[in-house]
Amino acid sequence: MNVYAARRQTLGAATATIVSCVAVAFCEGFDLQAAGVAARGIASEFNPTPDQLGTFFSASTLGLFGGALLGGRISDSFGRKRTLIGSVVIFGVFSILTAAAPDIHTLTWARLLTGLGFGGAFPNLLALVNESSSAGRRNANVALVYSGMPFGGAVASLLSMLSAPTHWRVIFIAGGLTPLVLAPILFGVLREPSGFERPRHSAELTGMPLVRGAPPKAGSFIAIFANGRAALTVMLWSCLFLALLILYLILSWLPTLLVGNGMSNAEAAAVQVAFNVGGGLSALVIGQLLEGKSRNTSLAAAFVGVPLFVFLLSKTPPQLSLVMLIVFGLGCAILATQGFMYAAAPQCYPTLIRGVGVGAAVAMGRLGSIVGPKLGGSLKAAGHSSAQLFADVLPLAVLGSVMAFVLAWQIARLRHAHSLNEATGTET
Repeated sequence: MNVYAARRQTLGAATATIVSCVAVAFCEGFDLQAAGVAARGIASEFNPTPDQLGTFFSASTLGLFGGALLGGRISDSFGRKRTLIGSVVIFGVFSILTAAAPDIHTLTWARLLTGLGFGGAFPNLLALVNESSSAGRRNANVALVYSGMPFGGAVASLLSMLSAPTHWRVIFIAGGLTPLVLAPILFGVLREPSGFERPRHSAELTGMPLVRGAPPKAGSFIAIFANGRAALTVMLWSCLFLALLILYLILSWLPTLLVGNGMSNAEAAAVQVAFNVGGGLSALVIGQLLEGKSRNTSLAAAFVGVPLFVFLLSKTPPQLSLVMLIVFGLGCAILATQGFMYAAAPQCYPTLIRGVGVGAAVAMGRLGSIVGPKLGGSLKAAGHSSAQLFADVLPLAVLGSVMAFVLAWQIARLRHAHSLNEATGTET
């Protein structure tokens, strides 16, 4: 009975952790997309140049880059829970301060500091869920948490549809108050994963791929390249860079491009909702598929779908139903691809360096999310139409899909080797 009660308690704690992480991801998704959906009101009030607007879009992701590196490193030494809660408070406070900005320059600085909180939160969400889940549910649970981000973005788009562009500050206020309300709940609910709390010489710390030798030093950046992890780390970084470049270029510029192509503000917001809903649903589904026999087929569909839907979007006339269908499919493909990458990242590193390893991967991906909006601003400033801009992105989408296939092959090979080693009791 005591064993049964202990198992129920452990399951309850894991469930509470996962639900809490979904809520944080929802808040982060809302706030990350707030800039894109508020852009029309900001442009009307401050009259920024296309380059200034592109810098504003990139500001939070620049902060996120530094926050991801720092947050992942800190959490390996001081714990996931404290780092996550501190990050949530930071992005909540500075999101509210964004709403008080009097000009485009102050607005950009506020978004930069908000990004520091985003960066510290996300790697810890992935690490917490991975370490709190059973072996057969890690992919599904990480993807479940990641799906909270596009659903949060969809709510931000809906809010923009229900309010006038001149009320853009309300979006940032809502995006800041919610995580601040959530923070004390996290303090009472979250627990440090047992794998993180166990003695550092535990066999569980060897991770995947299996390595020889002593466990790495906690939070060691150099260790993520040691013992055969270098190639996998670089490939993971490259895939996330390209995937987030495409994602954030679309998130930041899609509403503006659609309006410039003849759609109304409400139609553009509806298309943005379709993108986020498609992405959220696919992130939920891909987690389940990664645990089953359809893993390879579903990944292939997602990888091929990204360049295919980018190509179709570059050729599609501004007809609402058709654009919504294509953008829905593009959201499914992009978010499924990223769901796979984020589910795989925590499994590539042992517990002692999981925070810094995942944080570095998230940070490298965020370089892409910095480059994406700036690239869109530069292309727009050069006079490229919506169709031309999406056509310009197509080669990057193709390259990203090819590299994602290689990453999936590497991880499948390592999983197979890991299974063989467990069966035979040998090491790699």
